[in-house]
Amino acid sequence: MERARTRAPYKERRKQMVDILHRVGIENATPAEVYGALTTIEGLAGWWTDDTKGTPEPGGVVEFRFPPGGFDMEVVEQRPSEHVAWKVVDGPEEWVGTTIDWHLRQDGDYTVVMFGHRGWKEPVEFMHHCSTKWATYLMSLKSLVETGVGAPAPRDVHVAFPD
Repeated sequence: MERARTRAPYKERRKQMVDILHRVGIENATPAEVYGALTTIEGLAGWWTDDTKGTPEPGGVVEFRFPPGGFDMEVVEQRPSEHVAWKVVDGPEEWVGTTIDWHLRQDGDYTVVMFGHRGWKEPVEFMHHCSTKWATYLMSLKSLVETGVGAPAPRDVHVAFPD
């Protein structure tokens, strides 16, 4: 006797978190040099925003301020020359609870940076804007490490109003 299949009258959609992902190669740089730009106040202020302060070690919180607002990041993990991870603990509602990480590896003359801003609840328009802004800031990180000069806020590339 064949068993009858029962189906729910509707298919329940499972919510899936979405991520911002980027890959950047930084030429003639070691992972240690890139790691330094991600784990010191001076390094972070050199590529993301001039207004950076806090404790950039695991368990500490780093505060990043921009003309329209800011973010507070708890430093979750650091593995020298390999990995940096933060959790957003304050800022825009869409950011709070998301995580940001960088994986670093040497590939010939390049340090490859695999970047992720993970755990967005949904791909709202603000997420699209933030993805573009992250790309500009990752290019600022690349410039800082390759040339010694980045383009942190407020001297960053403006992609939309308000930025």
